[in-house]
Amino acid sequence: MILYQLLWKILRPILWLLMKFNLKISGFLRKRLTQNFDDISCGDYIWLHCSSVGEINLSEKFIKKLLEEREEKILLTLFTDTGLEIAKSKFKNEKRVLIYYFPLDDKKEIKKILEKINLKILFIVETEIWINLILECRKKCEKIIFINGRISDKSFGKYKKLKGKLEKLFENVDKFFMQSQLDKERIIQLGADVKKVENIGNLKFDIEFEKYSQEERDRLLEKINGRNRKIFVVGSSRSGEYDEILKGYKKLENTLLILVPRHLQRVPDVVEKLKEYQLSYELFGNIDEKLEKNVDVILVDKMGILRYFYSIADYVFVGGTLVNIGGHSLLEPLFFGKTPIFGPYLQNVKDISKELLQRELGYKITNSEELVKAINILAREQSSKDKDIRKLFEENRNSIDKIIESIREK
Repeated sequence: MILYQLLWKILRPILWLLMKFNLKISGFLRKRLTQNFDDISCGDYIWLHCSSVGEINLSEKFIKKLLEEREEKILLTLFTDTGLEIAKSKFKNEKRVLIYYFPLDDKKEIKKILEKINLKILFIVETEIWINLILECRKKCEKIIFINGRISDKSFGKYKKLKGKLEKLFENVDKFFMQSQLDKERIIQLGADVKKVENIGNLKFDIEFEKYSQEERDRLLEKINGRNRKIFVVGSSRSGEYDEILKGYKKLENTLLILVPRHLQRVPDVVEKLKEYQLSYELFGNIDEKLEKNVDVILVDKMGILRYFYSIADYVFVGGTLVNIGGHSLLEPLFFGKTPIFGPYLQNVKDISKELLQRELGYKITNSEELVKAINILAREQSSKDKDIRKLFEENRNSIDKIIESIREK
């Protein structure tokens, strides 16, 4: 801890110099280290720190529950620009939620905040280990709690080298609510008191996604001319995945392929790939009321509508898994009752993918032949999996209630 504080004393003037002379990172640093906290009035607060979009999305229902159950205001800090903007859009009408950038674990900035408020509880989402945040808040607040705790393979390797330091730091934490048994075991190995650690499942199961009516689903099917065909949705697809996907698709009969790239700037590259495979296509953004012709592929060039397509899918492949990205959300298709197909690169969804495979609610593939095989199995068995998918969500939906109950306890 002493070394960390020393490093910060050395680093702080360097950061100020960078703000002055390096335009590239000046904006990033200024947003986080020169914030105006005048809007923070005195009173009781709960501080909840998230990193980015994923954490704020899974925390939304938890924050709303806190607002219902508690009287404190909520100070919400985000690390990324996109996370901050999403948080502001979600809570724009909630006066009790104050939203700021996380001040990069700068002791001086954290103290500025703590001098203005009476902090009751600090919640840290997904095991963001910030030493100054924990130590300074410990001086002021009643409880420090990690929620939806997760220790990735990469982080675990790094943290093991700091076990002695972490063990001392973790003495300041009152509770660790972890996502899985593996995460629980890992945080204990890193020095957390076993009596403070509990596996309560993943908050992601409590996310309330959009619910689309039958009328809305029918409207989308009509728009893309997909009523008389099976719908195969490839969500959050990445460069390097299209060859296997398209080779597999060409072996399917009477099926409309919906490609939803993770990044819209890749749409022109995907167009070239479709031409290479001699597949007809239409950009979703070019369809007005209804697509009048039959095409092989609808290429989605619009953000924020992947879940809408999941709601009408017969088969779903989740991208970022056939290339070494680590995978995107497997819960989104599951929420709409679809059994996801995915590749072997699952670092970001390791625990959930493992559970899905054990329950036979997911299929892992490595090439186009295995993709076609999985789709053929789902064509026969998807309806029989609906009950098991509902059971999976029911078993994991108590996380928020357990956390709320823990802060009722004195």
